[in-house]
Amino acid sequence: MTNASPLRFDAVVIGAGAGGLSAAARLTAAGQRVLVAERLNRLGGRASSETIDGHIVNIGAIAIERGGVFEETFDLLGVPLDIREPNPATVFYIDGKVINVAKGGWGMLLGTFTKQAAKIGAKFADARAGDLPEAKMSTQEWLAQYTSNETVHAIFRNLCAAIFAANADELPARAFLTYFAIKGAFKRFGFCPRGTVGLWDDLAGGIRSRGGEVWTGASATRLHVEGGRLVAIDIERGGVTQRVEAGAFISNIGPAATAALPGAEAMGAHYVAQSRATPKPAANIVINFATRERLLDVPGLVTFGKTRRLCNMGELTATCPELAPAGWYQYVAYAVPKPAIGDFDEKAEIEESLADLRELFPGFAGAKMLSVRVMRGDWPAQRSCAGFDMPQDTPLANLWHVGDAVKDYGDGGTQACAYTGREAANKALAALERAPA
Repeated sequence: MTNASPLRFDAVVIGAGAGGLSAAARLTAAGQRVLVAERLNRLGGRASSETIDGHIVNIGAIAIERGGVFEETFDLLGVPLDIREPNPATVFYIDGKVINVAKGGWGMLLGTFTKQAAKIGAKFADARAGDLPEAKMSTQEWLAQYTSNETVHAIFRNLCAAIFAANADELPARAFLTYFAIKGAFKRFGFCPRGTVGLWDDLAGGIRSRGGEVWTGASATRLHVEGGRLVAIDIERGGVTQRVEAGAFISNIGPAATAALPGAEAMGAHYVAQSRATPKPAANIVINFATRERLLDVPGLVTFGKTRRLCNMGELTATCPELAPAGWYQYVAYAVPKPAIGDFDEKAEIEESLADLRELFPGFAGAKMLSVRVMRGDWPAQRSCAGFDMPQDTPLANLWHVGDAVKDYGDGGTQACAYTGREAANKALAALERAPA
């Protein structure tokens, strides 16, 4: 059934992930009336939460950065950022030992395993000065120039996997160094005691309190284009299709899914083909489990050394006991398949990941398994591996992308998505100001 009367907003955002909600929040804070349309019945996209057997289980991303564009977005709407910071935030667990690098940094960590630590550290300094490897060189190839130490290569592989959901032989060294040497590399972060979805519910509440609307169970089904501009989209909700008109549109469903919508052929065959071919989706495996005994007395994220597939793990109940029923320690572990970009044997890769957990932590044998989620295909860990992103702009003058297929070079995580939200919101505001009354 179609509702014949169109609705009108200043801006429409398709998808309520980190980028979409960040863009919507900024537009709302600037006085625009915004509609967010989310296909699922929960907010947050691939950084949301679900309840399993009394446990609040995060679906994808868990760590939310402080002190940057993400927190700024919440501040603009006067919405508190409800996260708790672990201390220490990150450690390494290598050869049965916990290594805290908060003070010693890269030099201390790498110096434990290779005499080339100073040389590698100098290359990080060179990167900060703008001297970066050529774009096609992988992180593994770059590192092999300075050391053959297996533990050092394992550390770099697991850092690539933890941040970018890619192996060291898949991630450009330029992107790795841009993130870790230039962008500051995840220094402060925390977890939401209501699950990550709690943050998105809070932000949506801020949008609604300023006159915006956030719809769930609402799918964009068609684009209406006139004169090189998007004038309206059709949104299907509850069996009813509603035409929604606006002056600006932002898509958080990824370039490929946007270009697959009926009406998107107006963007041109070249762009449609590019949106399918350019991004390189990267996969990971998210393992949520709980134990009666603590596996490791560390409150933050643990990055591993030599493993088969496992890259990092966090005990969420160390800072947020509300996530689990009393008496349980709740963990999320991340593994990245080989390859992460391309096809792989899902069953075999899960088994390799679980084998790592069994080997590292004998107590894992008695764990209660909550979920094992393989993030791939249309629902990947990253819509595009860093270094293979599309532009935010599209051939339509008032449509922009946000999210992790259009992020700034070398960015990663929800902070990268929030950054794209800020950029798209600024472009939309400029377009709305130019539009005739």
